[in-house]
Amino acid sequence: MYRSIVVAIDIAQMEKGERILEKAATLLDTDGKITIVNVVEEVPGYLTIDIPTDLMGQARTDANARIGALRDKLGLDASIEIRQGGPAHEILASAEANHADLIVLASHVPDFSNYFIGATADRIVRHAKCSVLVDR
Repeated sequence: MYRSIVVAIDIAQMEKGERILEKAATLLDTDGKITIVNVVEEVPGYLTIDIPTDLMGQARTDANARIGALRDKLGLDASIEIRQGGPAHEILASAEANHADLIVLASHVPDFSNYFIGATADRIVRHAKCSVLVDR
């Protein structure tokens, strides 16, 4: 069993998020903690002129609300972190900050260059300092 689990959820795929959050709950020690992480990717500078000024703030608020609703639906006592930046980097940073001994994430449909598990999952598996569970 694990004492600190970071669960990375993409709000674009909430059904996968629910599945991996349930799996994480079954792997948690009785006195352990779950941290749910969502990463809002930054918009490239050359696009910022064409988008609303508070787009990132709205994305963070929406992510927090949707993940909070999922957490409440499952009846879990988990903290939520909404981070901004590159997904793999921010998930790994959250795992380190929370002293995680397990990262749980779902794999997206990979393209040819990341045929087996997907780009973000691939980076996390290669660079994590703890165990990683990738759900297919």
